[in-house]
Amino acid sequence: MDRDALEAQLAQLRQQVSRIEAQLTAPEAAHAWQPRGYYTTYHVLAGMVLGLFAAAASLLFNIVGAAMFGEHPLQLIRVYLTFPMGEKALELDTVRDGFVLAAGCCLYLGTGMIGGIPFHLVLSRYFGAASGGRRFAVATALGLGVWLVNYYCVLYWLQPMLIGGRWIVDMVPVYVAVATHLVFGWTMLLVDQWGRFVPRHEPAGLHAR
Repeated sequence: MDRDALEAQLAQLRQQVSRIEAQLTAPEAAHAWQPRGYYTTYHVLAGMVLGLFAAAASLLFNIVGAAMFGEHPLQLIRVYLTFPMGEKALELDTVRDGFVLAAGCCLYLGTGMIGGIPFHLVLSRYFGAASGGRRFAVATALGLGVWLVNYYCVLYWLQPMLIGGRWIVDMVPVYVAVATHLVFGWTMLLVDQWGRFVPRHEPAGLHAR
């Protein structure tokens, strides 16, 4: 076989090698952005979104409960607003001070978005494959833990120091505070699957030519 024929055959082989390499690397390149482990950034953002749902559920729980017991429907928000506003927040009226109460609701929901992050991270990262009963116990423990930390490790001393009173701890009955945090935690458990990151796997051979 002469030299020209050998060079032509070599060129064909090189082209085949290039095509095979392209086929091998194409699927990897298509999924290069996907994390190999736990996608923390995604789950942080998902926790904020799910926390909004959980906060809305706990707020609705309080509105219905307050109406059933003859209290102002937004009594929780009025007490909640004592942190920035002090005792005058307890005199807010739905009609006259509707904008302030609406802002208080938004602040409450925003706080829930922040609170949803640790709930979702714990449930999705460490208990994603656990049984339903165990996940329920974890969500309950998280809810009670957040209540204890918020009320007796932070608000108990911080609100008197900054505002001059302990209205949130003193005015919100223990059973209401506990129930509110449990509703939040249980709602996070119910919607936890909505925030899971599932990598997309393309069928084998999709990039083959």
